[in-house]
Amino acid sequence: MTPFDAKTLGRREALRVLGASAAALPFLAACGDTGSMSGVDGGTSSGLDAATGTDAATGTDAATTGTDAGSADEWASGGTASMADPTSYPDPFETIEAASCAFYAQSTLGPCYYTTPVRQDISEGYPGLPMSLRLRVMNESCEPMEGARVEIWHTRNSGLYSGGPSGMCTDNDADALANLYFRGGQVTDTEGKVTFATCMPGWYSSRAVHIHFQVFLADGSTATSISQLFFQPDLLTEVFSSHPEYSEFGQPDTSNARDNIYPGVGDSGLLEYARMDDGAMLSWKDIIIRS
Repeated sequence: MTPFDAKTLGRREALRVLGASAAALPFLAACGDTGSMSGVDGGTSSGLDAATGTDAATGTDAATTGTDAGSADEWASGGTASMADPTSYPDPFETIEAASCAFYAQSTLGPCYYTTPVRQDISEGYPGLPMSLRLRVMNESCEPMEGARVEIWHTRNSGLYSGGPSGMCTDNDADALANLYFRGGQVTDTEGKVTFATCMPGWYSSRAVHIHFQVFLADGSTATSISQLFFQPDLLTEVFSSHPEYSEFGQPDTSNARDNIYPGVGDSGLLEYARMDDGAMLSWKDIIIRS
């Protein structure tokens, strides 16, 4: 058999092939700092007007179908600098309790993992729809996991990853290779929470729009949970139709339903979201891991 050589494939085709190979990995049933982290490949609101789909992982009372977050021209643009005061955004976990605490379905690290700086704002000033991403890490008993290290990484609005040794992730774009935008890690507080300032990702061919994450227990060197987060279909249609920093790229060519990773994660992998008064997006999700 001829050895697989990603360099012989185009970027998007290579990412599709590598993603498809990971879809065969077994997964768990879903429901609901110092220095740099590195590894190997593999404005305000009085409440939350959330737009979500089915989410067994969190079982939120705020869940609705469709979206009532407004039209895309009301979303902010210009990146995280457009967020007026993220500290004033409501804490979605104060009023939303997990209905059950079964494990978040596992996925693949993917070919585009790279050095992960410890930081809250992971945007490096790049443009996009600003998003405050809130994650809460808990164990199977619904107890918060303090001191867990959470790393996330995703594409910029144009669909390119940053950094990394893999040209197919960056399309060998000089700017992408020279930077580490939209990569970062945080350590959970006493309530198991982390907050990232980022932007909504862009899309690339044959994958649904997604955010990678992995979680390490305190002082752990091996990831306890590796998976991906996804976005509501109505939100994707809205943003890629009308948002000035996304519409030029057109609609994603792969829906959640047609993605090779999403079926293993399911609707419990959908981020819940609400639009803040400054036009930024507040997104959140519970991540249940083994303690």
